[in-house]
Amino acid sequence: MQEQFTTHQEEIVPLKRIEGQIRGIQKMIEEKRYCIDILTQLSSVVGAIKRVEENILNRHLRGCVRGSFLKGSRDDKEAKINEVIEVLQNFRKY
Repeated sequence: MQEQFTTHQEEIVPLKRIEGQIRGIQKMIEEKRYCIDILTQLSSVVGAIKRVEENILNRHLRGCVRGSFLKGSRDDKEAKINEVIEVLQNFRKY
């Protein structure tokens, strides 16, 4: 089985959408829009960013980590496990 190379190109469209949402929020603030409306839009952006984050993590696990487990040495496998644990711990900080 050949290890898949992840480019994450699929995330460009959602990231551009998020970029537009951020510009919209900036405009809302400049226009002194209602706080709850701004908070609602911020929550939407956070959700969209989390979906991108989940997609990239999923591809990492199915591509990079799987490849390491199929072809890598014991040290490679241990390094990948430690890497994933560290990433998950960092996610929990948010």
